[in-house]
Amino acid sequence: MLAKFADLRKIVFPLLSDPDSRAIRAYGLLNKEAKGKTEGIPYPGTMLIDKDGVIRAKLFLEGYKDRPSTDELIKAAQAIN
Repeated sequence: MLAKFADLRKIVFPLLSDPDSRAIRAYGLLNKEAKGKTEGIPYPGTMLIDKDGVIRAKLFLEGYKDRPSTDELIKAAQAIN
């Protein structure tokens, strides 16, 4: 299912399927106010996680439609080192 989604949108990086919200809960991102069809969703945002699973940067904005720009993500990645 994710492979088809990625192919259609030309996404070349790995996608995570998290139907039981285990990763969302592990990283403390569960939106507890979400109910019904949206139950189990995370707060919208972007995290930079290293190969050991450690969160190195969090970029969160209000609402699900806004996301950090590419420049903001690059700056956050550069600040990690």
